[in-house]
Amino acid sequence: MIQVRIAGLSVDATTSQPVLLLVPVGQAVESASTRRALPIWIGTPEATAILLAIQNVVPPRPMTHDLMLGAIRATGFQVDRIEVTRLDGGTFYASLVLRNEAQVAVVDARPSDCVALAVRSGCPIFVADEVFSEAAVEVTEVDEEAEVERFRDFLEHVDPTDFMS
Repeated sequence: MIQVRIAGLSVDATTSQPVLLLVPVGQAVESASTRRALPIWIGTPEATAILLAIQNVVPPRPMTHDLMLGAIRATGFQVDRIEVTRLDGGTFYASLVLRNEAQVAVVDARPSDCVALAVRSGCPIFVADEVFSEAAVEVTEVDEEAEVERFRDFLEHVDPTDFMS
């Protein structure tokens, strides 16, 4: 497993779908302008949840991921880590690893939901070596602040009917 961090949230120019970029923690820049990143296309609600948590925005009422984290904690568990475990037919799969004093529980989940919980709980994010090797791409250095601003602009102007078939 490779520990990763969020390098940015962007919008795919072709599909207008949010893209989460994950890079290895402590990754040395391979050249002055490129590095390897794992792009995962996610839904707009999950991207919004991740962005709000990154920006430390506390909504007046708990959002779905806040509720989920509260329920996990109420049962005596904590979010230990998340793991992007496999890639099958273009779909990423992940596990939410929960821990309490006596046991570990592993829950199947979407990577986007896992990342939204990781940002809220402060737990580490891991990607299986073979998943990173297969799906990571070379990307130019990401201007994280500009990408967050671009995504914020996208959210302000998106029409929910754009996602209906």
